[in-house]
Amino acid sequence: MPDKIKVIITDAQKDVKIPTGIKMLLRRCCHAVLVSEEFKGSAEVNIRFVNDEEIHRLNLKFRNIDRSTDVLSFPLGENGVYDVDPETGLQMLGDIVISVQHAEAQAREYGHSFQREMAFLTAHSMLHLLGYDHVNGGLQAVRMREKEEKVLAQLGLAVGSSYYMNDDNK
Repeated sequence: MPDKIKVIITDAQKDVKIPTGIKMLLRRCCHAVLVSEEFKGSAEVNIRFVNDEEIHRLNLKFRNIDRSTDVLSFPLGENGVYDVDPETGLQMLGDIVISVQHAEAQAREYGHSFQREMAFLTAHSMLHLLGYDHVNGGLQAVRMREKEEKVLAQLGLAVGSSYYMNDDNK
């Protein structure tokens, strides 16, 4: 179980009003992922809310992909080793950047709450900060999805249709 987790959340967008309780939910989500992954020690995570234009710019700059996306993860560690903030003694896991516009649209598209979508994106990104990857699909993608859903269930966010596409959406 993590000793302490510091989650710094910055709202750098003006397009979507962030509902009351979202920041607390995301802090709980980060903690739940670390508990689930049996993370040792204390940790720090930065979450930044941006609009689609900003995440598009970041996606192009850092991944050379010329479109917006829902979330970007910027891990600061490798193989379970993280830099430690000398002032706080916390392991710096990295940064999570969420397009709130994208999250709002996806929540509507998938038919679940904005809260569930924001928590899903946070859990997903936290797993990336801890070294998980799903780019090649397969078993690792399935394991990531199971871990995400486990955390969401612990937070009281029922399993929905967050990753199923029906034939009408083709």
